[in-house]
Amino acid sequence: MRIAFVTETFPPEVNGVALTVERTVRHLRRAGHDVLLVRPRQSGDAPEADETQCLTQGMRIPMYPQLRMGLASSGALRRCLERFDADLVHVATQGPLGRAAVNAAQRLRIPVTSDFRTNFHVYCQHYGLGFARELVMRYLRSFHNRTAGTFVPCAGLRDDLLARGFERVEVIGRGVDARAFAPLRRSDALRAQWGARPDAPVLLYVGRLATEKNVPLALQAFAAVRAQVPAARMVVVGDGPLTHGLQTAHPDVHFAGVLRGEALATHYASADVFVFPSLSETFGNVTLEAMASGLCVVAFAAAAAGELLRDGRSGLLVSPGDSAGFVQAVCAAAAGRVDVAGLRQQARQAALRNDWEPVLQGFEQRLRALALSIDVLHHASLA
Repeated sequence: MRIAFVTETFPPEVNGVALTVERTVRHLRRAGHDVLLVRPRQSGDAPEADETQCLTQGMRIPMYPQLRMGLASSGALRRCLERFDADLVHVATQGPLGRAAVNAAQRLRIPVTSDFRTNFHVYCQHYGLGFARELVMRYLRSFHNRTAGTFVPCAGLRDDLLARGFERVEVIGRGVDARAFAPLRRSDALRAQWGARPDAPVLLYVGRLATEKNVPLALQAFAAVRAQVPAARMVVVGDGPLTHGLQTAHPDVHFAGVLRGEALATHYASADVFVFPSLSETFGNVTLEAMASGLCVVAFAAAAAGELLRDGRSGLLVSPGDSAGFVQAVCAAAAGRVDVAGLRQQARQAALRNDWEPVLQGFEQRLRALALSIDVLHHASLA
């Protein structure tokens, strides 16, 4: 197939959507499909035209100056899609570029599918825009209901969207590279840099340092752990609007910044307890990465953690919103009041059952099926 893949974020930007899109596009091309990547131009992009990409204008997102949203007219995208002769348009993000792509595809009668990857309506309450939550939800519902199918990463999100009036929603999960993220990458030298004794627990948070991620709860849990286990250490990987304030307020925490590749995998494997307090995830790729790295995961029973972990067997799960219970669970893991070794082993085993390859093959098959069914209906309407 000839697939136009539309996204407003792509590496070197570091977030779950960008990294998943990159992996998906790579898989589709490796499987023999012609893929046109439609995305905003980034600094460092070559000025010359590239037949594998359609680069649009963009603007910085006020809350995330390191990220951009795409800007393109439906007319410009129609010309791009016509030149490429797309069989299907897949839209990964719901911003201005995604909306223009849906408009263009429908004008050209090209099948269009979409992903629901970010709970933008949930973000409203974290940025003083709670009054706009339902307005954003109406926009998202209208956006996705114009497509032939919307893919979500877990069953809980599918059920929630269907209950809110979304149509044609189906689950395509997420995977993890369990060879890249693995316990064998544990580094005593790195732990020594953190000032961690061999027998001292190291807590780890990986993700954006932003209001919607609930990071202060992770740091509150670390303070409670230090009261019981003074030798404990805390490492934070990531960047975002809260970075400076958190660094200033928590000088006893090691802030590693944004990490990629082997450095990120080594940080995971060298910690002991993964502390993930977010309640805004559609999935949370970092949860699977921590599981594959053999960490004891403490998280709310939602998104990836709620679907992949079993409380007391492969991780510690807390009812969503129970902040006190979250802190208690982190303390129990750090102080060894639970079978941490058993939890870590079972987390790794659960991650091994979620390899990327079958996930991406399933996504590819659904794109084929939807494109074919829509094409059949189109030809039948012309008969």
